[in-house]
Amino acid sequence: MKTWEDVPFAGYIFEPGNTEGYKTGDWRSRQKPVINKEKCTFCLLCWIYCPDGAIIRKEGEVEVDYYHCKGCGICAYECPSGAMKMKSEFEADEV
Repeated sequence: MKTWEDVPFAGYIFEPGNTEGYKTGDWRSRQKPVINKEKCTFCLLCWIYCPDGAIIRKEGEVEVDYYHCKGCGICAYECPSGAMKMKSEFEADEV
C-alpha cells in the first residue's frame, strides 16, 4: 500500500501569481460563455462569481478571456438578465 510519501508530486506552483501563464482555455469544456451585450445590464455578477477571473471588466461592458475560461458555466448560471449563455464551441464560433 502506498503512503502519501510514495505519491509523486504534481502541480507545483513555484511563485505566487504565476497561474496567469497557464492557458486553461486550452482544455475548456465543450461549451463557452457568450455575452449578448444588448441584454447585459453590467451587474458584474459574472465577474464576481467567475472562479478563474476570466471575466474582464471594460468601460460599461464585460468580456470573456477565453484563454483562461474553463467553461464551467457559473457566469451564465448567475447572470440575472440572461445575457450570458453557454454555447458549444462550434455554435459560439458561428455567432
